[in-house]
Amino acid sequence: MALKKGQEVELEIIDAAFKGKGLAKVDGLAVFVPGTTPGDKVKARIIKKKKKHREAKLLEILEPSEHRIEPKCQHANVCGGCSWQHIPYSKQVEYKGQQVKDHIKRIGHMNGDIVKQAIASDQEFYYRNKMEYSISARRWLTEEEIKSDEYVDDSAFAAGLHAPGRFDKILNLKECHLQVPESFQILDFVRNYCIEHGIEPYDTLENTGFMRNIMIRNSHYTDDFMVNLVTYQDDQSVMERVKDALLQEFPFITTVVNNVNDTKSPTAAGRYEKVLFGPGFIVDKIGDFIFKIHPNAFFQTNTAQAEKLYDVAKDFADIKDDDIVYDLYCGVGTLSLYMSRRAKHVLGIELVDVAVENARFNAKENEVDNVSFIKGDMKDVFTQDVVDKHGAPNVLITDPPRAGMHPDVVKRLCELKVPRIVYVSCNSSTMARDLKELKEVYDVEIVQPVDMFPQTYHIEAVAKLSLKV
Repeated sequence: MALKKGQEVELEIIDAAFKGKGLAKVDGLAVFVPGTTPGDKVKARIIKKKKKHREAKLLEILEPSEHRIEPKCQHANVCGGCSWQHIPYSKQVEYKGQQVKDHIKRIGHMNGDIVKQAIASDQEFYYRNKMEYSISARRWLTEEEIKSDEYVDDSAFAAGLHAPGRFDKILNLKECHLQVPESFQILDFVRNYCIEHGIEPYDTLENTGFMRNIMIRNSHYTDDFMVNLVTYQDDQSVMERVKDALLQEFPFITTVVNNVNDTKSPTAAGRYEKVLFGPGFIVDKIGDFIFKIHPNAFFQTNTAQAEKLYDVAKDFADIKDDDIVYDLYCGVGTLSLYMSRRAKHVLGIELVDVAVENARFNAKENEVDNVSFIKGDMKDVFTQDVVDKHGAPNVLITDPPRAGMHPDVVKRLCELKVPRIVYVSCNSSTMARDLKELKEVYDVEIVQPVDMFPQTYHIEAVAKLSLKV
């Protein structure tokens, strides 16, 4: 069967593939269908024709899998926020572990038995400590509206999440179960307040309007609660009224901030920031360490699960009292601090200016004096001069972005021959690619998946490497 673009076909989903897509086979040809689960029998339309596979759009569930469940959220089938709500959480964890194992075997050319069972999150919903909602003058239409023969007006004060693949249209949320329930309540209140008082939504295409984003952060270990209102204009009389209304309705809010983004950039980080109420930050913990979290600062999104991830990394690192530890791609220093208790010294290396500043601040706030940080691109900074100055590492932690480590950094690690390496990854495919090169010098002993993001296909993984003898 040729399976041409536009062709409709009946498929049986046999496995869960990368990025959460269901996998079917037609005469040995792989067909990937989002929104499905192993065991589903479906009707789908081929939308992309590739040399070695096809991509299809789900049209109809002909016979549901025994593992298919009813999603908790009414937006689950169209929202990009959590695309696996139709799969029981225990199965999500199983599929994610299989995904990591597949990458280790197929890309890394290693034995899949080194991949352990994925560590599940204690919370299946309401686990995020941060949600960034977008606001738009154009809403995403429902499937019924799109198919309608009549004209449907898409203009609205839409507040929610971006429709998958669209920068200009927002899925106008009526519920969300990723952050604590108060998060959606605040979003809904601000949306209704703006409509009632004529505060216009930002129009991405016209570059007009006022309200752009609502970012909400809550602490896991304290009662701190932040609302960050991102606007296109700086109008403090409007913002004072919105702030007062928020505090009256939600007295548990501890700080309200206004980021003013008067550029065309879609970022929620404003060109400048004003604190409308409270200290302008919240405080939370990871382990014994306290962190001040400002509106645009990075912090692990699932606090409780981050501790499990860091505990795995610390166990794999097996740090001794006289060890020198390097933390590559250290961010704001959370993992560096977590590793500092037993080490002689921890050196964090990070590219982003503000992250390095936050890391130094966090070390000072926690009175940790055996940690230092340097700024720079890893492939340029991670040199012999740095090693000569700070000492050769006994343990190296690396937590790179989704793209993995630069080839020059991988090469440098092979040359440096650190006794122990711990590789923390948010993308097991690029991790497997890097491990394939590192295993020429290091033994890859264990890979431990850790699920930080229930209801999504995303999975973190930690690899333990030791120098070959």
